[in-house]
Amino acid sequence: MVGLLIAIAAVVAACVGLLVGMNVGGSRRINNLKKSAYEDFDKQVAELAQRAQAREGEHASAVVAAQRDLAAVHREAAEVRKQADAQAVQIREQAASAATVEMDRARRIRDEAEAETRVLKDDIRELRLDLERREARQAEREERLDADLRRTADKERELAAADAELERKRAELATLEDERRAILERAAALSAGEAKTELVKSIENQAKREAAVLIRQIEQEARDEGDKRARKTVALAIQRVASEQTAESVVSVLHLPSDDMKGRIIGREGRNIRAYESITGVNLIIDDSPEAVLLSCFDPVRREVGRLTLEELVLDGRIHPHRIEEIYERSKAKVETLCVRAGEDALMELGITDMHPELIALLGKLRYRTSYGQNVLKHLVESAHLASIMASELRLDPVLLKRCTVLHDIGKALTHEVEGSHALIGAEIARKYGEHDDVVHAIEAHHNEVEVRTVEAVLTQAADAISGGRPGARRESLEAYVKRLERLEQIAAEQEGVEKVFAMQAGREIRVMVVPDAVDDIQAQVIARDIAKQVEEELTYPGQIRITVVRESRATEYAR
Repeated sequence: MVGLLIAIAAVVAACVGLLVGMNVGGSRRINNLKKSAYEDFDKQVAELAQRAQAREGEHASAVVAAQRDLAAVHREAAEVRKQADAQAVQIREQAASAATVEMDRARRIRDEAEAETRVLKDDIRELRLDLERREARQAEREERLDADLRRTADKERELAAADAELERKRAELATLEDERRAILERAAALSAGEAKTELVKSIENQAKREAAVLIRQIEQEARDEGDKRARKTVALAIQRVASEQTAESVVSVLHLPSDDMKGRIIGREGRNIRAYESITGVNLIIDDSPEAVLLSCFDPVRREVGRLTLEELVLDGRIHPHRIEEIYERSKAKVETLCVRAGEDALMELGITDMHPELIALLGKLRYRTSYGQNVLKHLVESAHLASIMASELRLDPVLLKRCTVLHDIGKALTHEVEGSHALIGAEIARKYGEHDDVVHAIEAHHNEVEVRTVEAVLTQAADAISGGRPGARRESLEAYVKRLERLEQIAAEQEGVEKVFAMQAGREIRVMVVPDAVDDIQAQVIARDIAKQVEEELTYPGQIRITVVRESRATEYAR
């Protein structure tokens, strides 16, 4: 601005010098021009001053605006820093919770491995003691056998001497017999043939009576001895197999890293939870439980797929319908892989290595199936151990019995896909994949749908009954239990002549009171048999039910 004023002053000075050099006659004109020049100069100076002031105002406004923008930028930077700090804290918390979950899982796996190691050590110790006991028994048997051989040799020498003495006496007896026959013929007036016929007939009748009594006695002794040995074998198998209690459950619990995750699971207006329940078929219960949600479903396989899906969604943090569907398909494939692995682990535990892969996959599917609350795969493994123990006691092949029992419920994996009994379905599957005929027969006969023809089938039935009937193995839901008791009492009450019915021993026994005037002793037996037959046809139950019909007989007399 100052430079511009100096330039204008120089121009004015030049103009004045030019005017001074002109003639004196034009002085007036020069004065006018000077005056107008001064006026123009003042005007330009005023305009320049106004422009300078305007520019200084604009500069001040720009400075204020710049300061305001700078303050806004500082505020936005502080907000961004605050959000970044909050996200960092949240990420650290998620990482810490995930690390805690993994540490808990690793700790559980370590505890389970230590427990399994202890169990295996106990089994090895028990097997070693059993082997030592068997060796001791074998040594005792060999000593007894040597003693028996020595006694047998002595008896053979005694028998040889007795045979010689017997031949001598037989010769003497023949002589005496001829003399006696001659005397009898003379005394009885009978020939030798007629006397012989009479004697043979009387001896034959006496021998038949003695043989019938002896046969009955032998049969009773054999039956008693068989029952005694069977009870001993079954008791030994039960004592050597220790299994866990089984409880029916239709709810799974999933722990969350924080309660804030519940809102993300629900989603905006419940969109995420509706999509989750629609895709997985599992009901998701979100209540006041701290850092936990409940998954409810009667299908255990579907519930496990839903649990794995929700667990991965929580760890990932991205929860929306498309992501739920993607994780569900991945979890479904993972459960199928787990089923195959479960089948392989079960066969490895039993020492079976040469089974068809399709049978292994079907066996693994039973990991999530239950029967009266008892896990079917664990029931099969337990039955296989029981059958193996009983087979060893009876000098049978334990490996064959393991195959029979571990596959006897394989049809339950396809019962919902193929019509028919699971025993017959399982037999067809085993036959299709090349199992031995004894294995196929044991599968199809374990519920007496086919007549039992082999010892392996009988032991399969026994192992199945022991595993399912032991205390704590199975449980019924309260509703099914009450309905079964009501139906038992109803079946018994429908019989003619029944007065009262009582279901006792948790439905294991029915006491039936009959009217003594309307029902005699023979009819009471008929009523008991009819009730038992109807119960077998209509109801499904583990073990057996005892029906007791009570008929009161009273004899009353009056003394006058």
